[in-house]
This record gives sequence, C-alpha cells and structure tokens, in this order.
Amino acid sequence: MPDDTLPPVAAALDQLGVAYRLFTHPGPVNSLEQAAKERGQRPEQIVRSILFRLGQERFAMVLVAGPAQVDWKTLRRHLGQSRLTTATAEEVLAITGYAIGAVSPLSLPQPLPIYIDDSVLAETEISLGSGVRGVTVILRSEDLMRALPDAEIGVFRQQTPN
Repeated sequence: MPDDTLPPVAAALDQLGVAYRLFTHPGPVNSLEQAAKERGQRPEQIVRSILFRLGQERFAMVLVAGPAQVDWKTLRRHLGQSRLTTATAEEVLAITGYAIGAVSPLSLPQPLPIYIDDSVLAETEISLGSGVRGVTVILRSEDLMRALPDAEIGVFRQQTPN
C-alpha cells in the first residue's frame, strides 16, 4: 500500500471525524492471538466482521469480539430466518468490496444490516479490518458506534454457562 493511500476504512473514518490509528502487521497474520499480540491488544479487542447470506441476494454482517462465536440459532431467530449460511469468499468480496481478513462494516459499496454483539462494546479500545489485508484500524468502541449509527446491538454470540 503506497504511503499516500489510506485504506478505505481510514478514509471513511476521516470523513466522519472519528479518531483512530492505523497498525500494519510486520508479516502474515495466522491467528487471532498473533494479531492481538502484535497490536498490543487482547484477543477480545479484535472485532471480527462476519458476512451472512440470508437468502438470494440478501446479506447481513455481524460483528463479534475476538474468540466469540456467533450463536446461529439466536441469529436465525432474531432475523426471522429458518436458514442462513456464512458468505463464501467470493460473496464477501462482491458484497463488501473487501477480501476475507480485511472486512469491515465501514465504507461498504452498498448498505447492509449491521448487527453488533454487545461483547464488542465491552472493550474500550478495539481494532477491526481496514479494507486492506495486514492493516487494521484501532479506535474506541464508542467511536465505532458513532460511525455506525444504524447498527443494531444485541447478544448474537454463544453464551458460556456460568
């Protein structure tokens, strides 16, 4: 990425007046733990943006913190869907404009319903895809919410019994 070119998500945050910082990984990222360590964060601070296919040409994105897993039954019930699947790599690129590993809910080519698991908001500082593999944006969770005013917050992750 040339130095004078901002990743799409950084450019969108600039337009919104949202503070962030960019972090570039020194090499390939092979795990959530590695990404967190290199960013000086815990895995729970890394936001994963997962695209789901709801039906023909219908998609939604769910944001979850780090190692959390989406609870499919809860998501299906919430969306009123009897079936849903994760989008293929080709669908992710076509719908979001981003390759897997760089996906973000910001600066999308078309509006998508965005659902944010409350685990994302449990962290003050988070990081998420910038639109460019190996580069992430680090920002405050409250600033992410400012940037995504139409997103719906809920519990979309699997709950661990106490």
